[in-house]
Amino acid sequence: MNFEKITKYLDSLPETYGLPSVDVIIMKDHEQVYRHMAGTTDTEHKKPVDEKAQYLVFSMTKIQTMTALMQLVERGKVSLDDEVAKYLPAYGKLFVAERFEDQLRIVPAKRPMLIRHLVSMQSGLDYDLGREGIAYALRKYGPDATTRQIVESFPLTPLVFHPGDSFLYSLSHDVVAAIIEVVSGMKFSEYLTEHIWKPLGMNRTRFFMKEGQEKDLAQQFIWEDEKIVPMENDCNYRLSDAYESGGAGLVSCTEDYAVLADALACGGVAKNGYRVLTEESIETIRTDLLSERGHEEIEKNMGRVGYGYGVGMQVLLDPEAIGSPAKAGVFGWDGAAGSCTIMSPETRTSLVFSMHVRSFGPAYGEIHPRLRDLLFED
Repeated sequence: MNFEKITKYLDSLPETYGLPSVDVIIMKDHEQVYRHMAGTTDTEHKKPVDEKAQYLVFSMTKIQTMTALMQLVERGKVSLDDEVAKYLPAYGKLFVAERFEDQLRIVPAKRPMLIRHLVSMQSGLDYDLGREGIAYALRKYGPDATTRQIVESFPLTPLVFHPGDSFLYSLSHDVVAAIIEVVSGMKFSEYLTEHIWKPLGMNRTRFFMKEGQEKDLAQQFIWEDEKIVPMENDCNYRLSDAYESGGAGLVSCTEDYAVLADALACGGVAKNGYRVLTEESIETIRTDLLSERGHEEIEKNMGRVGYGYGVGMQVLLDPEAIGSPAKAGVFGWDGAAGSCTIMSPETRTSLVFSMHVRSFGPAYGEIHPRLRDLLFED
């Protein structure tokens, strides 16, 4: 790693793209070997970013949801090959919207939905937050509708494809959160607190609360018409006051995510000695689960060339295909406000990058790949 080159690149981002702030922590073998922050976290651009800053991490939530699920797999409480309906009966009778001779028809699903379909985004669900089922659940249960009550409404809308047939980024990991609740007998946040946050000392990670309760939350921005402008500090994936989204619900900070990323990059053991996962579970997470069509879809629709998708995270399969110095097997994921986590068990190295700009396309196509490559350049 060339830290001078990494710093130069990070410092160029506010000027090149107008990013308000950036923050990076690199860990190697349980030691923080690099930290750099630049920019500001307020609308007036007067408050320098510091270690107190918290962010809506959106889909980086999925890393924690998958970690929690694999803990339960290790304990024999659940299997990736279990049918979802075993835990959520509403998924026992699924329908698919098929297009046939330019007509849309609703047909029964060819096969049951399995948990492995959920973790690999091959369930047939989509990411439509306006689906009728969600509106129905909110009408029925009110603003305190629970995670399970809302998740069990998803099948009221037909699936986009038969489970296992393709790849589509979706609400699948929210369904996993509901399964974790059923299997553990705990609220999702209670499970994360007991088995991940407290043991790892992640004291500044939680589910998003109502605006006004977020003391250290950095101002959120959005990219509109190629300009970065402030937006409300809200999480549209908080579907009710009681809903805990396994796909996009968390607020966290760079330091907390660095602790988890370091553990996953170092065989599942954190610096404090807590084993969050076994090495076998981490290998399962890094095992590509996509079908041939799934690979075509993740490349076409998400631009992830050279990558597969395992248990809730992308996995670099062919670095040579994209001219990257990174090691095959590098894995991780990112979020809707541009943050990302990159982990390499081969080198016991991890990188957590925080920013807070929604819908910023260059984060995924340019910034994250460049940070990945800088992690492995001399």
